Amino acid sequence: MKDIISWVLRHVPRKYLQLVSHFGVKVLSVFYRGKGVECSVCGSEFRKFLPYGRSGRDNALCPNCLSLERHRLMYLYLQRKTPFFKANLKLLHVAPEYCFIDRFEKMKNLDYITADIESPLAKVKMDIHQIPFEANTFDVAFCNHVMEHVDDDIKAMSELHRVLKPGGWAIIQSPQDWSRADTFEDPTITDPKEREKHYWQDDHLRLFGRDYGKRLEKAGFKVTEDRFVMNELTPEEVKRFALPANEVIYFCQK
Repeated sequence: MKDIISWVLRHVPRKYLQLVSHFGVKVLSVFYRGKGVECSVCGSEFRKFLPYGRSGRDNALCPNCLSLERHRLMYLYLQRKTPFFKANLKLLHVAPEYCFIDRFEKMKNLDYITADIESPLAKVKMDIHQIPFEANTFDVAFCNHVMEHVDDDIKAMSELHRVLKPGGWAIIQSPQDWSRADTFEDPTITDPKEREKHYWQDDHLRLFGRDYGKRLEKAGFKVTEDRFVMNELTPEEVKRFALPANEVIYFCQK
């Protein structure tokens, strides 16, 4: 059963998986009933989470809301370290994740706009290199696992900075190779197999290194590299919510 689930979740693109989740993935939850893990986003409990990803990593995907490790971490961060659930905020959510959309849309304190160039879940179709909103429009922006896909990451980051109000903030996460000091990108690498070898996925255009925060700063942000999961959560919480133990939250301020 695990092999079948892993194959489906590895080969079906996430944007389509999100669309059919109510009819497909949730059916699998009956095989994972239990109390071993808890989703910080939807509150559901399971024996463990579903496998997910090209490598079929274990204990990753919530069968109920489709949150992954990084989503559960971000939700905890928003709850514990930001005014996100209390302040009145205008929010731009680029490449919106299924697990967040309904929840954020129901929050009366948010003026919530979703946007992306291809996601069927987004209400505004846009190229992040040219965001179609005026400067100083939003209080908050979320943009996760996008910058490794775009042609010009600094330009895209700069656009997010432009549309934030002074004092506004953003969370902009991307895959990182912590063994690398500098981001690796080579436009001559076009073969999908070679891209997967160098960038971890064939649809990635670069692999960020430890300089990721500096790239965000180059776009204009004041960046706090918050080791929230390592410094402020207990080992029991990391295990209970199945969190990425080494992930750094990039809290970006204008």
